[in-house]
Amino acid sequence: MSDEAIHDIFVIGGGINGCGIARDAVGRGYSVALAEMNDFASGTSSAATKLIHGGLRYLEHYEFRLVREALMEREVLWAMAPHIIWPMRFVLPFQKGGVRPAWLVRLGLFLYDHLGGRKLLPATRSLDLRRDPAGKPLKPVFAKAFEYSDGWVDDARLVVLNARDAADRGALILNRTQVVSARREGAFWRVETKSAAGETATYRARMLVNAAGPWVDKVLASTFGKNNVHNVRLVQGSHIIVRRKFSDPRAYFFQNPDGRIIFAIPYEQDFTLIGTTDRDYTADPRAVKISDEEISYLCSAASEYFAEPVTPADIVWTYSGVRPLFDDGASKAQEATRDYVLKTEGAEGEAPLLNIFGGKLTTYRRLAEHALEKIGEALGEKGSPWTAGSHLPGGNFGAEAYAKEVTALRSHYPFLDERHAQRLVRCYGTDAAAMIGNASEKAALGRHFGGTLYETEVRWLMAREWALTAEDILWRRTKQGLFLTPEDVRGLEDYIEDIAGERLKAI
Repeated sequence: MSDEAIHDIFVIGGGINGCGIARDAVGRGYSVALAEMNDFASGTSSAATKLIHGGLRYLEHYEFRLVREALMEREVLWAMAPHIIWPMRFVLPFQKGGVRPAWLVRLGLFLYDHLGGRKLLPATRSLDLRRDPAGKPLKPVFAKAFEYSDGWVDDARLVVLNARDAADRGALILNRTQVVSARREGAFWRVETKSAAGETATYRARMLVNAAGPWVDKVLASTFGKNNVHNVRLVQGSHIIVRRKFSDPRAYFFQNPDGRIIFAIPYEQDFTLIGTTDRDYTADPRAVKISDEEISYLCSAASEYFAEPVTPADIVWTYSGVRPLFDDGASKAQEATRDYVLKTEGAEGEAPLLNIFGGKLTTYRRLAEHALEKIGEALGEKGSPWTAGSHLPGGNFGAEAYAKEVTALRSHYPFLDERHAQRLVRCYGTDAAAMIGNASEKAALGRHFGGTLYETEVRWLMAREWALTAEDILWRRTKQGLFLTPEDVRGLEDYIEDIAGERLKAI
């Protein structure tokens, strides 16, 4: 097949940067197509520590511009998507003779409080861990701590909701579609794609955006035929999920003797997330998985703080990702810059190429705005920045009104228990009611697959959010994989196969 229309922009990559750029661009009036070779957020963007944060530790490496931009974005993103983003307080224990002196930590937190436009988030304060509940799960040697504000995000949902909004605004969004070649034909790009089903297509575009994340250099080498390409440093970050280690809603920031840090964060109500690691990675990003060495490191680092040690036997799930950091020549993986770099290529009269190197969840919206500045320079400006005051699908309610949304959903659907309603609002916000529709009893939600996952939600995810497999649904669109048995998973897989068969018969 062939798409005869000429798109202004063709984006390669359906992670947070690619989807964010596509959404911003189509909202300004550009015609946009995007292709993701796997599922949205199936690479780096679903393997984060799930934080919307300024990056307190980046101050040590003098990344003041990045930290300030990230700090300013926290409340902007919270207001944009209060269902999947919310504030979280972090407890930073310290002891005399520790990794960093208290005065240095205090100075860093002072800068953290004042560098970027904090309005709703509370300021830093000191804690006496002998009296504060935050000290209960920790070893008694930790008597003092600082408590500061940052935010939490459901990273994979952030990506898919950007893709959903881009599509709703008119972008052509192609999931599981690989760009197999792209070549310039004068002022245009001819882009050839191949879907997972083996279907090929050709598209034309005035500009190409390479937002392939860990594969950005590979795209330059294989798709464009460039030699000796080396723009990004691949750094593996791994996390472990254990049964809940503490009941406090706050998270912990732990400093390790090697100078690195890890977080311990409340996760999906019943669990604790611990991570991340930082080590260079040279293999295929699709093959990344946690190593025994990383498991040992995370367990040991957390056990230095928790009174009850963390052991490999406590682990219920792990996940790993590869961060494509711009290669600034840093000697250690944890010292490599987390800032992003945008580079435009193309001689006069040639179709331009914009390469996206680096970036992080917190600054994705600003990265997209900077990318649109370069797109405007190349193609001519359309529209103006608009995303700061926008809402992602389902996020059109007040930043501090989550509890009211849960109450309203339960009032409209009394058969939902509190936990189920909380999760639905966290995933879908105001769209939860649209998904449930006219159901008047739990049986109307259809087949129960385990946890709080029902047929109505599965069909919504397949129809509205490009979900095609059980993994898409259980580990990216939701985290219900933590609550389903292997038998439950097989039942969901069989159900999805049946739906695929129904669709084939209807064609």
